[in-house]
Amino acid sequence: MKTRVRLTFPQNLIREPVIFTMARKYDLIPNIRRARVTETVGEMILEIEGDDESIQKGIQSLRQQGVLVELVEGDILE
Repeated sequence: MKTRVRLTFPQNLIREPVIFTMARKYDLIPNIRRARVTETVGEMILEIEGDDESIQKGIQSLRQQGVLVELVEGDILE
């Protein structure tokens, strides 16, 4: 299963390996489709591949760390 999400990282997490850690912990395959990082905020469109339960756990772990997670539908080009 694949899920696309829009992630908005707070300033304190911009330099942390949160995607790598989530992918490794929940056996997920991340595919960064688009990203924009500044000194104060990080934004990313991420495609996550794995089984549904693992994806949900991975998303929940991101939210618990303070990452804003929004599901993305349709075309990712804006």
